[in-house]
Amino acid sequence: MIQNNCSKEGPTSPPRPRLPAPNHQGFESLDICNYEKNFFHKNGRPPAYQHCAAFGDPHIRTFHDDFHTCRVEGSWPLLDNNYLFVQATSYPVAKGSNATVTSKLTIIFKNMKECIDQKVYQAEIDNLPAAFEDGSVNGGERPGGSSLTIQERLPGQHVEIRAVYIGTTIAVRQAGRQLSFSIRTAEQVARSFTEEQDLQLCVGGCPPSQRLSRSKCRHGSIAVEMARVLCKEKLPVEDVYFQSCVFDVVTSGDINFTLAAHGALEDARVFHPDAEKLHIFQTGAGCHHLSLPFLSITSSLLAIQLHF
Repeated sequence: MIQNNCSKEGPTSPPRPRLPAPNHQGFESLDICNYEKNFFHKNGRPPAYQHCAAFGDPHIRTFHDDFHTCRVEGSWPLLDNNYLFVQATSYPVAKGSNATVTSKLTIIFKNMKECIDQKVYQAEIDNLPAAFEDGSVNGGERPGGSSLTIQERLPGQHVEIRAVYIGTTIAVRQAGRQLSFSIRTAEQVARSFTEEQDLQLCVGGCPPSQRLSRSKCRHGSIAVEMARVLCKEKLPVEDVYFQSCVFDVVTSGDINFTLAAHGALEDARVFHPDAEKLHIFQTGAGCHHLSLPFLSITSSLLAIQLHF
């Protein structure tokens, strides 16, 4: 009675039973490997997301919607943070060309004690496995191992990796003789890096010394106007994806680059958190093209070639 501040005189009633404390430990054990649920539980709102892509030449769309065409050769980090490391290896698209294409992708999902063992995914041209390097298809034997999964969307052409524990989805594609990379990741995950990890193409884009102008196409076996016709079939909006497609087809002479740009746009359509920012327009950044009469002649020649 003293504990509940009651008088000894007069009628009495038993104290109200105390409600049990919330089982935070129970929530954590269930949802700590589900980033979105855990974030909502702590903040009362869903997390913000960001999108980055590397495809074709390679062209880089950064987390901040900057868009660069790069001549990076060798191995460069796309991402390097507390949870992920992604490295792209590139080689020249043609002899004597400054333009390069990605031939190898290495993705490391760093060890997270409660959820996954460290997992490494590696793709090369003509080798797009539907498993991690150790042969597994998930995050391992830990309780949250199922929060990292890999799935083959199109054999030899499209693999998707879902890392629910960090709110991340990655698409790896092959089109022709190049690989492309797209990611949708939680904003906090994308920002979880130190000053020593500042070289990330997804964060800062290509270094200025490694940027190429898409208006200066190195003419190959396919003319600019024919490349425009080919790219227009899959990319009707003349945005940076269209400009990149034309640049790549002209520079390489490989029409499969139309598939690379189209795949990157489709990934952005799914991954980008803001549909209004899907298309990026950069005036004067595309290959210089010829007059409309020449376009008409080129289109006719293309139609004849396709007919025969």
